[in-house]
Amino acid sequence: EGAHMDKIYHWGAKNVLFRLNVQGEGKKELFFKDGKWLYSPAVKPETPTMPTSFASFLRKYIDNARVGKVRQLGFDRAVEIELTKSDGDYKLVFEMFGGGNVLLVKDGVILNCLIQKTWKDRTVRPGSEYMVPKSRFDPTESSEEDFASSFRSSDSDAVRTLATSVNLGGQYAEEVCRRVGIEKSTPCKDVSDETLSRMYAAVKEIVRYAIESPEPTAYFKDGKIEDFAPMRLESRSDLESKSYGTMSEMIHAFMTELSDAEEEAFVDPEVEKLNRRVAKQEETLEEYKEAEAELRRKADALYADYQKTSELLAVLDEQSKKITWEKLKAGAMRIPYVKDIDPSKNRVTAELGGETVTLDYTKSLDANASDIYQKGKEIGEKAKRAKEALDETLAILSKTQKNIDKAKALAAGKAQPTKQFWFERYKWFITPGGKLVIAGRDTHTNDSIVKKHLKENDVYAHADVHGAPSVILKEGASASEEDLRAACHFAIAQSKAWVAALAEGGAFWVYPDQVSKTPNPGEFVPRGAFIVRGKRNYEYHLPMELTIGEIYYQGARKVMCGPAECFAGCNRMMTIVPGRGKAGRKSNEIAKRFNVPEEEISRILPPGDVEVSKVVWPKDDEESSRRRPWTRDRYPNCTLNVPNQKKNANIATAPTMRDITVPQAAILAHLGLSSCHAAHNIRPTTGMRNAMPPIVCCRRPRRPSWHSKGPAAPRTWGK
Repeated sequence: EGAHMDKIYHWGAKNVLFRLNVQGEGKKELFFKDGKWLYSPAVKPETPTMPTSFASFLRKYIDNARVGKVRQLGFDRAVEIELTKSDGDYKLVFEMFGGGNVLLVKDGVILNCLIQKTWKDRTVRPGSEYMVPKSRFDPTESSEEDFASSFRSSDSDAVRTLATSVNLGGQYAEEVCRRVGIEKSTPCKDVSDETLSRMYAAVKEIVRYAIESPEPTAYFKDGKIEDFAPMRLESRSDLESKSYGTMSEMIHAFMTELSDAEEEAFVDPEVEKLNRRVAKQEETLEEYKEAEAELRRKADALYADYQKTSELLAVLDEQSKKITWEKLKAGAMRIPYVKDIDPSKNRVTAELGGETVTLDYTKSLDANASDIYQKGKEIGEKAKRAKEALDETLAILSKTQKNIDKAKALAAGKAQPTKQFWFERYKWFITPGGKLVIAGRDTHTNDSIVKKHLKENDVYAHADVHGAPSVILKEGASASEEDLRAACHFAIAQSKAWVAALAEGGAFWVYPDQVSKTPNPGEFVPRGAFIVRGKRNYEYHLPMELTIGEIYYQGARKVMCGPAECFAGCNRMMTIVPGRGKAGRKSNEIAKRFNVPEEEISRILPPGDVEVSKVVWPKDDEESSRRRPWTRDRYPNCTLNVPNQKKNANIATAPTMRDITVPQAAILAHLGLSSCHAAHNIRPTTGMRNAMPPIVCCRRPRRPSWHSKGPAAPRTWGK
């Protein structure tokens, strides 16, 4: 209660994930899984990048809605969450029966639902009136007389009656029988009134423990979860048990085990197809090998029984030319080792050398042996080709399996999100003094951050740059000068000065009563902007660089982006400056280095492209500098003048005149300016004119869109 809806995801048939912003706890998820489960997962499930039409509809209506009361609808497996927005009140209903459903209801009318269905007495469709399913017997609210009446109305045994007529379900029906001490198979008519009274008391005791003193417990059999309940069950005392802090933790453990079992049982279709091919090819290869070996044995058998074979072939060949087939067959079958003869094909089958061999009796022994050897050779060639095909299939299978194993390993090693806090909806960091600094991400959060979070003892900071965020230093009234400068540093670094790749800049801080949304006469204050009146306390020469490092906040590991002085004692950090590295690619590289989801890094990076200039890591504390940021102490004689905009000068987001230290000709590449643009904006100071030779502005890494085509003539300054 009191949380706010953030993002909503929907995938599969009945999976809906609600991300909530919980005050003081950061982001939490509420997961409606498979139409059966509603819990808060310990780890955010994989969600689709593109929302479905149902998710988009819910986002449109209840995004940022405030969560009110949460209640169960009667004794049914249904939960109702009240939501409040400026345009009215909504109800989000989760039904975990009849296949499961999620419904958004306003003023008693269904706006949308996950599954549309019509029953005899109930219709669930957009535009229909939402009707709560007809209530069944509620043992938790019934009197002892109603309980007894419902029990006595059954002709079944005790456990079945408790499970169905009394509506306890099988698990708690068995538990009641165990606590009362009766056999589950006892007929209802044989249960005494005294026993029935103890049954009623046992039901009330179970409900009281589940509500007042929950002890979520899972029961294991053969190392796997067999059952679980919100309290300890006497009926499961013979099983190994484990207690959990919350029901959600226990359900998540069960879901994880179920998912692992399904994953273990699941065989990739491509792998299954290849396995079938391998089995068939192995069978074929084995058949070829056996056939080749058999033919070789038969050919060898002819020579092993050379005399007998030669005589048989000679006699049959000679007699076939003199007598009829019938007489030839009758005479041949009287020979003991002859098994069969086919005069029409000149074939005789005989037992020779321990092998049954079919021969052509019109040919010699050597000719028959040669024919058999040749057949064996042909089958051997087939076996060779079959072996090559098998090896190829095995190679494909091995590669496919390795890719699958690699994907599984990557999924198993995927970085887990860190604990989320309320302030992470904004840009943030913790000062050296331990104070929280938050900054807006856009015009919307610029407005909300001041309206909701700027309190009397805070300090407001802003940079003299158009497109700078509103920054709040919490409890800034008691902050040190170092903390105030850090807040100003954050204000300039998270502004469009970073996008412009400036070397340094300035920012100011004021007290809350100096910040107003009321403009002067004739002025207009756009969304996200504020009027600042009175004295501004400036901080100058703030370098355009930030540090990303690992900290621990309230016992939780976080990756933070802020000024370097906030990371004293940190041994895992890297310094970033404006650069040409795409923010998306860099955020992914940094996320892998810190082993956190890429989303957590992309949300803390400044706007624009970034480049890592220095890395400090515990293995060797190696510092690899790709480019040293430009600072005034290196180039004291060069000033970059930015034109002042007089109109709305009191508005904090309007740009003002300022001096920013830059190197001379080399800064053109750093800023990405053309020579003509730089010549109009960079002016040498008097000291530079007197002490330095003319500057030639001919270095031009990229051409602005407004520049005329063709090469630009070099411009010079100086004496």
